[in-house]
Amino acid sequence: MPDIQRNPTRPVKIGTITIGADNRIAVQSMTATKTTDVDATVALVNLMQDAGADVVRIAVDSKKDAAALAEIRRQTTANLSVDLQENYRLAQVVAPHVDKIRYNPGHLYHHEIEKHWQEKVRFIAGVANDNACAIRVGVNCGSVDPAKKDKYDNEDSITPMLESALEHCEFLDSINFTRYCVSLKDSDPAKVIEVNKRFAAKRPEIPLHLGVTEAGMPPEGIIKTRIAFEQLIGFGIGDTVRVSLTLPNKRKGEEIAAGHSIVEDIYAGRVRSVVTFDTNTLNIISCPSCSRVENEAFVELAEQVKEMTQYAKQHAITIAVMGCRVNGPGETDDADLGLWCGPKVVNLKKGTEELGAFGYDEILPKLKDELDKIIAT
Repeated sequence: MPDIQRNPTRPVKIGTITIGADNRIAVQSMTATKTTDVDATVALVNLMQDAGADVVRIAVDSKKDAAALAEIRRQTTANLSVDLQENYRLAQVVAPHVDKIRYNPGHLYHHEIEKHWQEKVRFIAGVANDNACAIRVGVNCGSVDPAKKDKYDNEDSITPMLESALEHCEFLDSINFTRYCVSLKDSDPAKVIEVNKRFAAKRPEIPLHLGVTEAGMPPEGIIKTRIAFEQLIGFGIGDTVRVSLTLPNKRKGEEIAAGHSIVEDIYAGRVRSVVTFDTNTLNIISCPSCSRVENEAFVELAEQVKEMTQYAKQHAITIAVMGCRVNGPGETDDADLGLWCGPKVVNLKKGTEELGAFGYDEILPKLKDELDKIIAT
């Protein structure tokens, strides 16, 4: 068994658990139901809790979502985290009902544009403090702080993420709020490894939430995540994890099982450290779905894309299948071909170029045409 020396991170309490310090690595996930569908969301929260989830995250983007969250809280004992999405002011409404607030620095620019981000973070931190909530500063490759992104070459996606996280940590520390952790996520395991190692070298005392965003469908999504976790947890980096898989709701417990299994394997020395993610073959990225998904046909479409593209598996091409309009447009920019799904149409992209919007029954032939063109060149 390997002798893993964990980074000396400070403890952060989230409901009934504590991450960081010498506490075990916690496993968490996120609901994919509409938050306003209280019965379905409670059922999914309980399914995840029964599967061993230490924390379950729920998205809130409206007052109706916030009202539903209050009822969800009454019906479950799980440790709940809220994903604020774009409306940071909802923190005040939802904080009494959750144990952690997650905000994305890149999303703070979508409401009250005239206000500085520091003022918004001060508000969130004040609400969190008043309600004994932890905070996660969730930095994501597809929605990086635009002020940071504009400073660097488009090829460098890591430094803007790192600078954004460090800047927010410094500000939270300056207002004496230290009950927080950080996540830095990308769909590329190699980038997840690099950015988290760089952050941990600069701020080893801050607990890290690890994950490969849009990891896709199993088993490939689990393999991508395992590679990143082995190279981070194996070196003492990481205090809580999420495995993001594209799955129907009834199978969401598999994310929790995969997270526990990977962590247990790393500590038992059952690792695949010699394995690297093969960049010379087809790479399908797909998000794990959440309450932002406007058409549940997204999950089925991701499976169809995987099946249809098997003939191209020996080509170094990346296809992204995203389930919503919040992160979808930005998180498909770096893919060779990207799909982001709306209520009735699927938007097709080639890199940053928009190729049109097509019905769910039309999109696969259109995608195949574009894939064939790339292969031909």
